[in-house]
Order: sequence, then structure tokens, then C-alpha cells
Amino acid sequence: MPDQRTGAAMCERYAVADVDSHIIEPADLWTSRVSSKWGDLVPHVKFHERRQEDYWYIGDRKLYGVGAFAQAGWPEWPPSHPKRLADALPAAVDPKERLAYMDKVGVYYQVMYPNILGFHSHRFLNQMPRELATECVRAYNDWITEFCSADARRLVPMTMLPFWDIDESVAEMRRAHEMGHKGVLFAARYDKAGFPRLIDDYWEPVLSQAQEMGLSMNFHVGFLATDDELKGAVDQSKKIDFTKESALVLLGNAQNIAEVVLSGVCHRYPDLKFVSVENGAGWLPFLGESMDWQWLNVGAHKEYPERMLPSEYMARQIYGMYWFERKSVRAVIDQLEDNLMFETDFPHATSLSPGPASESPSPRDVMERSLGGLPEETIGKVLQHTATKLYNLEPPVRG
Repeated sequence: MPDQRTGAAMCERYAVADVDSHIIEPADLWTSRVSSKWGDLVPHVKFHERRQEDYWYIGDRKLYGVGAFAQAGWPEWPPSHPKRLADALPAAVDPKERLAYMDKVGVYYQVMYPNILGFHSHRFLNQMPRELATECVRAYNDWITEFCSADARRLVPMTMLPFWDIDESVAEMRRAHEMGHKGVLFAARYDKAGFPRLIDDYWEPVLSQAQEMGLSMNFHVGFLATDDELKGAVDQSKKIDFTKESALVLLGNAQNIAEVVLSGVCHRYPDLKFVSVENGAGWLPFLGESMDWQWLNVGAHKEYPERMLPSEYMARQIYGMYWFERKSVRAVIDQLEDNLMFETDFPHATSLSPGPASESPSPRDVMERSLGGLPEETIGKVLQHTATKLYNLEPPVRG
């Protein structure tokens, strides 16, 4: 609701930080940056005759259509999507168009996440030599830096790490940080992919350096998930199944948050922040209360007297975000006011992207509906100040 005194909307009163949006990788991202000695193992795009669509490939393994994640503004309901990048909303692929779109919908900052590397990290891990996979990660980090240079104050790159190599991960984190990256795309359950658990000393060089640099570790929905784990949540042709599976996938970060809280990672790295990305936020208070109840009633507080309650670690180090929630947001604010942020998930199918085949209101309207009537201090935290502090963003400059 507009401010009673000034008449200004929330997005005018605050430099709104959209802490989860996505870039759409250009077709030549890797072929123009990675050595040609690897041949078709380098991620590349070619035309799929039967589907009459441009598709991403690694070797002869098909991934997704180039526009599968660029459904914002598309005139037909999912699973329909642009078959070529040229058919996508320009703001999905061009940084200057993105900035203009952000101005239109009332967003000042956008934190940028990948699609191919984000949702197909297991392919990079399992279908190409580690040396090539590491080269692909570096190429992506270089490219996203270039994309965000259109306005480095407003477009915020997140670092992908070659997590299969600790020394390379430490070096790449340092390199990306020097290029202006503000956080790290990470996972809490690398043990599912055959690596040690996060509490293991194996990860200490990465986590210690992130803590020292003030970089948050960001757990994005779907990261490191297998095709089977994500199948129901990405197949939009079966509407009921998609609704069920995608809603349940959004609860998946509960496992990741429980892992870092209860395994002792938060206790061991007290200044390191962990962010649940694109998973909603309404479940966070329940998870905190549930872990506290079980912790106390099984006697864990007696066995680990040096530990705080799980909910206390959450308040200190765990952050979440929302985009479509209304009623559940209020419960989060009651318990975790300093830990909640705003996102749009642009340009995905269920993002806050109004269009001819979307029921979504504008981000401007969502802010007003979800936060209307709350104290100005709370609104400012959720829309701007928590994110600018967490990601160390530069102060806004508004014309």
C-alpha cells in the first residue's frame, strides 16, 4: 500500500532487492570460451529436427531447450516455451533490457543464478572430464561477470564452484570475488554425490575462506539434483503432477538447512551465512520449532551442552526468501524478521512475471499485498536492507 504520508509505493520508498532471478545462457557461452580440443563435450546448442527447437547438448546427451527456462511473458501456458533464444523476452537474455524491465516492475537489484549449471551440475560432474568441467565453470563465471557489468551496482553475480576439486574451488572463489561476485552457489548434501558431508574437514578450506571473505553459501532449489529427482517438478505437461511435485521440491531445502544446523556446520563457522534460494519461506518457522522440540526431548542439549538451540542458529545464520506467499510470510516475519528477503524468480514459468499465460500479479503488487500494514522498518528489511547487508551490495543510485 502507498505510504499514507508521501503516497509513494514500496518499490519507490526502497531499492528493492530481488534475490533470486536467472540468466538465460547464450548459445555460445562455452563454445566461445572453452578450448576446442574437447570437441562436442563442450556444452553447445544445435537444432533438434523432430522438436523443431534449439537444444543444449553435452556430447550427444540432450539437456533442455534453450528457452525452456525463459517463459516469462510467453503467450502460451507451460510447457510451451520459446524454441529459440530470439523468441524469448528480451529482458531474459540482454542485460540492458533486463535493467529496463527491472525499472518497470519495481526492482533495483537482481541476484543472478544460472540454469544449465544450476539444474544440470550432475551432468558436468558425470559426463565430462573434471578438467573440462572446471574450465566450463570458469567460463561461466567470466561470462556472468560480463553480463552484470552492464550495471555492476544493480546486477549481482553469484559464483559457481568446481566443487569436485577443493583447491580449484578455493582459487575460483577468490578469483570470482575479485571480479565482484557477492555469494556462492553451493549445496549442503554433497555426500549424495559421493563426497564427504559438509561438516567433514574436507570442506574446511572452502567454508573458512567464504566466512573470511563474508560470502554467503546459497542453496538453490534443484542444485545437484538428479534428473529423476527433478522430473516431476520440471515436466509441466502433466499439470497435476507438476503442481504436486514442484510444491514438494520447494520444501527440499529443509534437509539442507537441517544438515548445516544439526551437523554442527553453523556452530563451527559462526559467521558464515546460508541462504535458502527459491524455496519459499513459510516452512522455516516450523522447521526451527520442530528441531528445537526434538533436540530438547531426545536430550541432545545434554549431550552437546556447548550448542545453542537449532532455532538460534537459524536466527543467526539462515536466510530465506519468498515470492508468491502472503499469509505464511507473516509467520516468518514474527520469528525471523531479520532473515527474510524478496525474490521474483524471473524469467521462470511460475515467476512473478505477468503475461498472457500467467496469473501472476506484478512484483509491485505482490510487495504491497504481502507486506502492507507492517512497520516501515520491517518492510525496509525484507525488501532492501537485509539483502544489501548479506550480499554487501553497493548503495543505490537513483535518478
